[in-house]
Amino acid sequence: MKFTKMQGAGNDYVYVNGFVEQIEDPATLATAISDRHFGIGSDGLVLILPSETCDFRMRMFNSDGSESEMCGNATRCIGKFVYDKGLTDKTELTLETLAGVKHLTLNIENGKVNSVRVDMGEPILAPKLIPINLDETSVINYPIALESRKVNITAVSMGNPHAVIFMDSLEELDIQKSGPKVEHHPLFPRRTNTEFAQVISPTHIKMRVWERGAGETLACGTGACATAVAAVLNGKTERKVTLELLGGNLEIEWSEADNHVYMTGPAVTVFEGEYLL
Repeated sequence: MKFTKMQGAGNDYVYVNGFVEQIEDPATLATAISDRHFGIGSDGLVLILPSETCDFRMRMFNSDGSESEMCGNATRCIGKFVYDKGLTDKTELTLETLAGVKHLTLNIENGKVNSVRVDMGEPILAPKLIPINLDETSVINYPIALESRKVNITAVSMGNPHAVIFMDSLEELDIQKSGPKVEHHPLFPRRTNTEFAQVISPTHIKMRVWERGAGETLACGTGACATAVAAVLNGKTERKVTLELLGGNLEIEWSEADNHVYMTGPAVTVFEGEYLL
């Protein structure tokens, strides 16, 4: 199987051209190839497939084999993949995902995609649609119990569930302890991604992320979007902010004009190869 290893702000996946390769069991394959000692090493597997309604379709699987609705960083890398490999000559693309249609704008430099701007759509705040088991109109700065202590979460879906927790400092964070507790909290019937955020200024947020099914990753595009939305809802930042993640920066804007969230960031090819199935 031919593959391409790509990363967006350090969020790395193995990308496979589903127009050519036939993957019978992508969940099992995702677990095997994601292993950083015995496999290729990645946060998961992304399949680029034909679509009846859009230019392309994506399926993504976490490193534990679970399938997710979509991934913001992966959408940018898909834009680079299909353009750089000549699968399209368009710089405005539609991408079918389990979280709906995403619109990509490709920024070209020297004939290659350098960065991608993605229309991530409108944030979802209704608890039943996130989903979170609370009978509220929205979940903003809501206290939940984590064993002996409480934290306040703001719940947002960007096509997949997120719980955003604002902290005075990320230096005190033990993400390996807190991340799984929030991910598997009984309030979240489908588990949740968890973002731990520190507001540096009205236009700058530092963030670490615990991804559902993958653990801590260097970046999460939908998580960055959810954090920007949560920051506005809590009156902490402006609508256009820089999200500083362990793997790099993402520019996020929650547009007041159309209520859509726009994400701009890098897409990088790391290496290509063949994997023996």
